[in-house]
Amino acid sequence: MAEAIAILALLFVAFVALGVYVTVKAVKAAKRGVDRTITQARRTVEDTTLRAKSYGTGGVKAELAHLRLSLRTSMRATQDALEAGAAEDASLRESLELFRRLSAHGHELDADLKRLERDPDRAGVAAQLDDLRERTERITHSAESLRWAARDRARKFADDDLASLSAQIDVESGALRHWTGSEQDDLSWVEEAAAGRSPEPSGPAADRTEPSGAGPEARSAEDADAGRDASGAGTPRAITAKDPRQQPFYSWQKSARPETTN
Repeated sequence: MAEAIAILALLFVAFVALGVYVTVKAVKAAKRGVDRTITQARRTVEDTTLRAKSYGTGGVKAELAHLRLSLRTSMRATQDALEAGAAEDASLRESLELFRRLSAHGHELDADLKRLERDPDRAGVAAQLDDLRERTERITHSAESLRWAARDRARKFADDDLASLSAQIDVESGALRHWTGSEQDDLSWVEEAAAGRSPEPSGPAADRTEPSGAGPEARSAEDADAGRDASGAGTPRAITAKDPRQQPFYSWQKSARPETTN
């Protein structure tokens, strides 16, 4: 009885621990989902604000907003492309590591642009625009190089796989139509007869063809000889008596008596 109670207590504790573990995992997953949603919403709001500022009145703020928007768009597109490709191609992991190093410079530049937006010294900010524009172009160019290289690599692999698949399908299609060649050979004599040509003999029949110089007389003579041979072989021959005058005579034989006439 005590053993059964102990087993039930252990099962209860195990179920409680499992429930707590599942609950914690579910809460963490939900929290990550909420954080991801909040981050995406914040990015959307910031991008919309920057786009509005860049298309608004000109000046230093519009230029800074345009630089931030182009930087964030390029970095986000490259990150998505590399992360999606690294899941299928292990060679892109090194490219993803390089992008993380590039992202550090991108975040630093974005922070500088965001700080300069609130700087009241418009003249000093305008003097730094050339340097900020050059840094932005270098970072975005590097990010675009990684992104397009990853896309070209994926497209090349897709084209090679499609070419190999097409070749295999062609081979399989030919194997499935294996009867096509035999049907064409069987129906060739029908096509020749329809065209007014007789099929040419092949094999031993070709060796028994008549010579070109043989005429009707020669064929008639051969047919007559063949008929006589066939008739002679089919009927039995008559037995004829031997001539006694032509038989050999021996000393112990009696001479034949002459016949008398009455």
